[in-house]
Order: sequence, then C-alpha cells, then structure tokens
Amino acid sequence: GFAEAAPSPFPPTSFVTPPPPLVRERGHPQRKDEPRMNIALMSHDHKKELMVQFCIAYCGILCKHNLCATGITGKYISEATGLKIERLLSGAHGGAQQITSRVAYNEIDLLIYFRDTSKDIVFDEEEYNLLRMCDVYNIPFATNIATAEVLVTALESGGLDWREIVNPKSDYNR
Repeated sequence: GFAEAAPSPFPPTSFVTPPPPLVRERGHPQRKDEPRMNIALMSHDHKKELMVQFCIAYCGILCKHNLCATGITGKYISEATGLKIERLLSGAHGGAQQITSRVAYNEIDLLIYFRDTSKDIVFDEEEYNLLRMCDVYNIPFATNIATAEVLVTALESGGLDWREIVNPKSDYNR
C-alpha cells in the first residue's frame, strides 16, 4: 500500500484570481472580453440556399463574431440559424455598396460572398469594386464554399488574429 500524504500547510482555498473563462473549446483561446471579428455575408439568388447551409454548418463559430449581411441573405440565415445578424439593404438596392464602404473604412475583417457563376452573368462593376477593395485593404474573402470553409476554420483556430493588428478594436475605430 501507499502511505497517506501529509496534510497541506496551505489553506484549502486559493487566493489567486482565476483568468476569465475561455470562449473557444479548442484551437486558439479567446477570452470573453476579446474583440470579435466583423464578418460580412452576401450571396446571389442562386447561392442563398448554399449560404444558409454553410451558416448552419458553421453556426458554432459564426455566433462568436459580429455578422452583417445583405437584406434577404441575412433574413434567410437568421431564420434558419437564429444567428444575430445586422441586416443591410438588399444587394440590388445598395447593400453591396454598404459592405464595400465598410471594407473601405476597414470595418470588415472577413467577407464571404457566394456568387452566381452561370455563364449568363455579365460583368458587374459593383462586385468588381467590392472585391478590389478587399484586395486593397487586405480583407480575406471567399467567393466559394471551399475557400469559405478554409477561412472560417482559420478564424476558429486563430489563423486570422493578424487582423487585430491591422484593425485594432478601439473606441476610435467604432
């Protein structure tokens, strides 16, 4: 048998204040008081169902961040997932321009934009300007589900934490 351990000379309770609880269960730890990423969601009519399915699949990650979406896309996602989404105008009525403006002011950290890829779609200057602004301001963006999954899983594992350096969350930037 083993000998019993001698009683500890220290009191049974600790006077050290524990750190705030972690929000993420795995990957890069994020404290509850840390800023969240600002994620914009957009999709063309033929890709709205795909966007909703994507948001259902990654609801556990997306719920930890600030989401905005163009009108109908935001409505569908919110209804299907219960996620809190700031709904902007519909894409055709200025929602794409609202997101482009937020990108230009560095208020978006990640864009997920599922585009219609059919041959009938003609060149869209608004779409071109949005993606160009993402390139200018180093905003990661996905235009298909494969890239979106890579970005969202990187978001969860801390792979996009460099955005905090580029876009510090201070009262001045809000």
